[in-house]
Amino acid sequence: MTYLWVGENESSKYWLMVLNQLKDRDLEDILIVSTDNLPGFTQAIEAVYSKAEIQKCVIHQIRNSTKYVSYKDIKELMRDLKTIYKAPTEEVALSNLEDFEEKLGSKYPMCVSSWRNNWAELSTYFKYPQEMRTIIYIANAMANYNHQLRKVTKSKTIFPNDFALTKSLYLTMVDASQKWTSRIRNWDLIRSQLSIFFEGRN
Repeated sequence: MTYLWVGENESSKYWLMVLNQLKDRDLEDILIVSTDNLPGFTQAIEAVYSKAEIQKCVIHQIRNSTKYVSYKDIKELMRDLKTIYKAPTEEVALSNLEDFEEKLGSKYPMCVSSWRNNWAELSTYFKYPQEMRTIIYIANAMANYNHQLRKVTKSKTIFPNDFALTKSLYLTMVDASQKWTSRIRNWDLIRSQLSIFFEGRN
């Protein structure tokens, strides 16, 4: 079953309303939530689905990090960041983050502090096997889906009413979902691992 909400903004109150409505519609539990770092989203999830694991999108975090960085330093910074989020374990990632801070902390303190401040939700995926990590720490599937919806609102900036907008978005959503035919790689293995990690919650 598919649901669609249309809102003027993405505040914590808005997400709290959406999540409460999902719970009212019998979505009893969420195992892992991949978010794109929207303000207030974490608090809303914790208020409704307190057991859910929260993973902030690493790609969004990288994009946010480059806002503070000179263009000539971006390639080197990206190589350094890759040693963090591609590390085999969280311990190695933290060690590499310390090296990253020592190397660039004085030059780009905002970039480093952003990783430090968000680490608890950037590092969730390290507790899971490699097969699961990419689908957890990258929210590309939802980003692509949102891109399809944004094309509708950008191509036609004025709708006669809210119903017309909702109908256009719904039809786009149905069309996009019909193209979701490819199976996630190693899905059977991932399902087995999820059933072990979240025993009793499936």
